[in-house]
Amino acid sequence: MKDQIRLNNMFSGIIEGLGEVVTIQKEKSNLHITVKAPFVKELKIDQSIAHNGVCLTVVDIKNDCYTVTAIDETIQKTNIGLLNNGDTLNLERCLKVGDRLDGHIVQGHVDQRAVCTKMEETNGSWTFTFEYDATKGNVTVEKGSVCVNGVSLTVVNSKDNSFSVCVIPYTFENTNFKTIQPGAIVNIEFDIVGKYIARMLPKS
Repeated sequence: MKDQIRLNNMFSGIIEGLGEVVTIQKEKSNLHITVKAPFVKELKIDQSIAHNGVCLTVVDIKNDCYTVTAIDETIQKTNIGLLNNGDTLNLERCLKVGDRLDGHIVQGHVDQRAVCTKMEETNGSWTFTFEYDATKGNVTVEKGSVCVNGVSLTVVNSKDNSFSVCVIPYTFENTNFKTIQPGAIVNIEFDIVGKYIARMLPKS
C-alpha cells in the first residue's frame, strides 16, 4: 500500500515525538541541525517536519538521525539559533490527507519569540505565562488557540502583550514543556484566523 499523502506545511500542534539535537553545524548564515528521532526510518528526503513549531525540510538521513537546514531569517525569528547539542525538540510531521485535526490549524511558520515569565504547578497541572512584543501586531484571544514550541494550547488570561496556557501532565511529560523555566525563550505561532482578522481591522 502506498504511503498516505502528507499536506506540506500543515500541522495540528499535536506533538508526535521528541527529538534530540545531535550536532549543529554553521555554514555561512545557515545552520545544519542533525536530530535523533524515533521515526527516522519512516522519513524521506524533502519531507517537512515541525521542530519546536518551526517547519524545516529534511535534507539528509543517516542511521537514526536526519538533518535539516535553517536559514538566517528563521534563526533570527525563532529559538532555533539558541539550540545546543543535547537539547530536546518537539517534533511533528505534516498532517496526512484524512487525518483528524485534534489540535488546530498550524502552518509551522513561527510569528515571533516569547519569554516565559512564570511557571506554576496547580494541583497536578502546570500554568505557564509568556510575554511577547505586542508591537508586531499579534494578539491572543481568551479561550482561543495558540501554538507554543509547536504545541497546540488554549489561551487563558489573555492580555495585550502576554498570555497563559495550562498544561496537563501528559503534555508536560511528552513535550519539552518539562524543560521550560522562567526566562526560557519559546516559539509562538498565533492563531491563523485571528491573524487574518487582525490584518483586516483598521490600524488605530
